[in-house]
Amino acid sequence: MTARAAAKQKQIGKFPSDDKRWLIVAAVMRKYGSAQSALIETLHAVQSSFGYLDDSSLAFVARSLRLPLSKVYGVATFYSHFRLKPQGKHTCVVCMGTACYIKGSAKLLQKVDRKYGLKVGDTSADNKLSLLEARCLGACGIAPAGIFDGTVLGNLSDDLVESKLDSWIAESESVSQTK
Repeated sequence: MTARAAAKQKQIGKFPSDDKRWLIVAAVMRKYGSAQSALIETLHAVQSSFGYLDDSSLAFVARSLRLPLSKVYGVATFYSHFRLKPQGKHTCVVCMGTACYIKGSAKLLQKVDRKYGLKVGDTSADNKLSLLEARCLGACGIAPAGIFDGTVLGNLSDDLVESKLDSWIAESESVSQTK
């Protein structure tokens, strides 16, 4: 490590662990001069590197960017993109915006709860499926809408959601049977 890099690392602070992925996060903070305005970009870097934002990573970001932990936590919980818990292999995000709610998104979530035992924010015991909600996906014209593993689907019905989740579960079961 060069003297300049060591000085920058000292400014950023001690990483929460020896995991090399923290170097990626540190690079993002350096890119923005460890400015407080780099908060969202830094949180994206942490989540991209580790999959979610845990307490130690939020504390590290707060300390490194010289921000109150409450502000970092507030931003992390305000934006639906950020996750505070590990997610399953597959993710289903159901929009709960006004148009989607009126067209039945809450009923879709109730059906998922009844059939699969998953409530919003839960991940299945086998870590295969996470169920989340978003305030608005901006897809009001195709309400109710959801995001299934990063793909936006609209005009959701009980059958469509059930079919998608069943296919993920079947895929997981077939993979585990071949091992």
